[in-house]
Amino acid sequence: MKKSPLGQVRIIGGMWRGQKLNFIPVEGLRPTGDRIRETLFNWLTPIIHEAHCLDLFAGSGALGFEALSRGASSATLIEQDPEAINLLQQNQTRLKAKHSHIVKANALEWLSTTKAFQPFDIIFLDPPFAESLLQSCCDLLDQKSFLAANAYIYMESDSNQSPPVTPTSWCALKEKTTGQVTYRLFRIG
Repeated sequence: MKKSPLGQVRIIGGMWRGQKLNFIPVEGLRPTGDRIRETLFNWLTPIIHEAHCLDLFAGSGALGFEALSRGASSATLIEQDPEAINLLQQNQTRLKAKHSHIVKANALEWLSTTKAFQPFDIIFLDPPFAESLLQSCCDLLDQKSFLAANAYIYMESDSNQSPPVTPTSWCALKEKTTGQVTYRLFRIG
C-alpha cells in the first residue's frame, strides 16, 4: 500500500515564523489556513502571552504550535490518529517545543475522563466537520474544570452547519466566515 505524501503548513508568526509543520493527510484533517490563523491570532494577541492552551483536535498541530510560537506558556495537543501523533512528536522535537504536551487520545473521551491538571486560558476546537463534535465538546468543557475564569474558546465549523448551543456563561466575541469555514471566538464570563 502506497503511503500518502506529507502535507505541510507553516507557522505564520512569532519565534518559529516560517517553520513548516509536516502532517499526514488523514480523513477529516484540515489544517486551519494561514488567513484564518492570522485573523485568529490577531484576535488573541492581547491574551496569548503566557496563556495555557488546549488544542483538542490537534491534527497538524498548527494552532497549538502557533500559540507557543507567539508566547503561550504551554500547549496541550490532543490527537487520536497514530500517524498524526508521530508527526506531531517529530515537529515538537524539531522545534524544541518543550512546553508542548502531546496526548494520544480521543478528544471526547479525554474530556470525559481527565481531571484538568490546570485550567486552560485558550481552548481550540477544530474537529473534523463531518463528525458533528462541537456540541459535545461545548457541553463537556462547561461541565468539567478545564476553563480558566476568563478563558477564550475558539471554534471552527462548516459554514453550512448550525452552530452549537453554547453555555450561557460563554459570550460571543467574534465571528467570521471564509469559504466553507465559519470561525468564532467566545469568552467565559
